Amino acid sequence: MACTYPGRYWERLEAADAGVDPERLNRAKKCFQDAGSNDPYRVVVIRYGRIVAEWSRDVASNARLPLASANKSILSCVLGIAIREGRISSADAKVIDYYPEAMMVPEGKGPKEGRYVREKDHAITMRQLISNTSGYMKPNETPGEVFHYQTFGMTILQHAIAKAYGYYDIRKPEGSPGLRPLIDTWLRSPIGARWGYYKASFDSQPGARQEIFDHRDGVETSALDMARLGWLWCNWGSWRGTQLIPEAWMREATRTARDIRDHCPEQQWKYGYGFWTNDHGKMWPGLPRDSFAARGAGNQRIWVCPSLSLVVVESPGFGEEEHVTFLDRIVGACSG
Repeated sequence: MACTYPGRYWERLEAADAGVDPERLNRAKKCFQDAGSNDPYRVVVIRYGRIVAEWSRDVASNARLPLASANKSILSCVLGIAIREGRISSADAKVIDYYPEAMMVPEGKGPKEGRYVREKDHAITMRQLISNTSGYMKPNETPGEVFHYQTFGMTILQHAIAKAYGYYDIRKPEGSPGLRPLIDTWLRSPIGARWGYYKASFDSQPGARQEIFDHRDGVETSALDMARLGWLWCNWGSWRGTQLIPEAWMREATRTARDIRDHCPEQQWKYGYGFWTNDHGKMWPGLPRDSFAARGAGNQRIWVCPSLSLVVVESPGFGEEEHVTFLDRIVGACSG
């Protein structure tokens, strides 16, 4: 079946017409209903650019919820585009060359005791930040050698890109536009999304230089606009014939990062550049190797499988075990 893209509204398609077994799809739905919890959930299943299923309980379909760490996948796209535009010279550019303020966090000024900038942090690159291998403000973590999932390093990357465009100033952390103008121009408007934004910070010790390593931007969105992002990613950054995100970047970002493969144990071979990835079968052993996802707290998930032209959104979803069982049933319902 030919793929399409949504206009203002999504086209809907009967499951059988999308090559999805209706009976198996219903069994997948029952997986949620029988999970033994009354928690709210929203689920959207997209195939070939059309809605095949949309289910929810106790949460409005158009409610905007924070993406939390799923924002890291959007940040990855912004980095890839900034490199294409030449504002960031390459993924291996040092963050200190674009955001020297990142290194101005001495002992006692970090988020908590023991977290502050050391000499080794001066070598951190954009690639290491987006792959969670930077070791930023982490003792005994050499940049590029340890996978350690963290948010402060991603926030530093966010501010570095925003500063390259004149959109972040540590003297006005709350008043700076941050990445919002870039996300609007490069992603939100071209795909017809209508999401909003929020700013967030963690609690830190007194006197911490939060204006440097915190005050992160985030997207809050409906499940259907999450599906638009997923469908953009499923088409390797292309939307209606326009390459919004560099295809080479998307393909690299959704495979295990080089530093993780070179320095980390195999069980950690499941993270790329802001995306969780199954390229080595470590994330979801029973699912297609080309699948990848954006994931955030509150069970915010956008799971993508290009080989099946399939996107599955949970916003919010269920626990990890039920999530994997659900995906397995959805994939089992799909014909090639």
